[in-house]
Amino acid sequence: MSRIEVVSPIPGVFYRRPDPDSAPFVVEGQTIGADDTVCLVEVMKSFHPVQAGAAGTLVEFLVENEDVVEAGQPVAVIEAG
Repeated sequence: MSRIEVVSPIPGVFYRRPDPDSAPFVVEGQTIGADDTVCLVEVMKSFHPVQAGAAGTLVEFLVENEDVVEAGQPVAVIEAG
């Protein structure tokens, strides 16, 4: 199986959940679809969903919740399958 990196499309702040009171979009070990939202990246109070881009199992997150990320920075790894 191949590993695919999910990358941030824009610079901003990485969020694993839609809001502080909600569960994370996905957790490590979860099977996900290509169109599933993995996280949000916020820039200037605008929140942009980031889709998985490939179906498989989310192996790990490469950044912590509320970390600042750059455009093109890998934020998670999916094992496609």
